[in-house]
Amino acid sequence: MTYAMRPAEFEFDDRILEQGAEISRRLNQLRMEKFPPNATKTLRSFSMAEVAHYLGVSQNNLKRIHLEGKGPSPEQGASGRRSYTAQQMLELREFLDLHGRTEIKKYVPHRKPGDKLQVIAVVNFKGGSGKTTTAAHLAQYLALTGHRVLAVDLDPQASLSALHGFQPELDENLSLYEALRYDEDRKPIADVILPTNFPGLDIVPANLELQEYEYDTPLAMQDKSSAAGRQFFTRIASALGQVDDRYDVVVVDCPPQLGYLTLTAMSAATSVLITVHPQMLDLMSMSQFLLMLGGILKTIKSAGARINLDWFRYLITRYEPTDIPQAQMVGFMQSMLAGQILENPMLKSTAISDAGLTKQTLYEVEKSAFTRTTYDRAIESLDAVNAEITGLVHRAWGRS
Repeated sequence: MTYAMRPAEFEFDDRILEQGAEISRRLNQLRMEKFPPNATKTLRSFSMAEVAHYLGVSQNNLKRIHLEGKGPSPEQGASGRRSYTAQQMLELREFLDLHGRTEIKKYVPHRKPGDKLQVIAVVNFKGGSGKTTTAAHLAQYLALTGHRVLAVDLDPQASLSALHGFQPELDENLSLYEALRYDEDRKPIADVILPTNFPGLDIVPANLELQEYEYDTPLAMQDKSSAAGRQFFTRIASALGQVDDRYDVVVVDCPPQLGYLTLTAMSAATSVLITVHPQMLDLMSMSQFLLMLGGILKTIKSAGARINLDWFRYLITRYEPTDIPQAQMVGFMQSMLAGQILENPMLKSTAISDAGLTKQTLYEVEKSAFTRTTYDRAIESLDAVNAEITGLVHRAWGRS
């Protein structure tokens, strides 16, 4: 009689560490192939039509400026088509602000004295709701439309960071934890802010160390000799106050859990965007999230937290209008949440998911990589959602 040999015993922790390191190595290899020689993301140029769209001017106006030898000179491709870099778009804004009819329109939409920093917390209790995709595209759209933007990746999984070219386990970047920690090693937030490939958009990347805040905070709350733990909810607002004059809008990608990181972000927020996929299980999850969040916020308000929102909205994500159950679910939500749901849903699109395969957003990829109808449908949906949110930001500043 023969016996099959038992496979060698393995330690689960050793095996997952080994596999995690291998996945990280392969991803970095792909990144090096995509962004040689130093793995730094670049950004494509934008067509005349795109520049006119994001600046809010006509293409004829742009052509006239160029023919008169004014403003930055566009690049000209082999086909004769002209395009501008994102940096040149900012220069065009400044030129138009100086030489355009500013009594009609301001082309540089920065905050004015007295306008408060807008902090948008993008939240959901359930993973897969499109939260990070929403935060990334919103931050980039705001930058493309002339705002000074800070994206804060508050999720230890660091998906928003990865979309902007940062791989936390390899890049050795710091996270917001360094500006939140309770010991003497706490750093100013300026020390953890990095530029992105979008002019006007900076980021505070994430890493696994952020999870330490979830462990440190309850311990700090037990320290009777210090009020830091009991006032944990002020820490992000305090950190952002150090760079208040550098930005117009902060977009915070919160982790998909209701922990101290999310609560601290909510306490700093001037607005909240809740993403939801129109499916029954997702709506049930959101219901539990709202009940838990509301109860906890009441508790920390009684401890001194100040939550003063200019607005909050629900964003329908990954929406397929031809899917009858989804359409019915959206109608069901609108019957309950009328006035709080953004008018424009984020449509489901293969263009967005395909762009994500190369760690890019739809604002980064070349239009030629997709069929025209697929790309146009996706970008129109994105722009409509982000323009609606931008309008809410401007109304909070008292602008029409």
